Amino acid sequence: MQTIFIMVKCELGKAYDVADQAVQAVEHVSEVYSTSGQYDLLMKCYLPDDMDIGHFVTSQIQTLSGIKDTFTLITFKAFG
Repeated sequence: MQTIFIMVKCELGKAYDVADQAVQAVEHVSEVYSTSGQYDLLMKCYLPDDMDIGHFVTSQIQTLSGIKDTFTLITFKAFG
């Protein structure tokens, strides 16, 4: 299992709609947080080891209505 975090910039006024879509429609999205700063949302995703991260992000996340931009963080090890 691989864990990734996706930072999402939304169209104005669309952050809650995007968060609801992600949680309900995308199987591998575990949690969605609203954030302050350059990005509006932070999505925590658990992907099978054989799943292509780039394909997942471009086909299942970036295609959600209301998303303007994404920034993906790939994790290596969880501590504690």
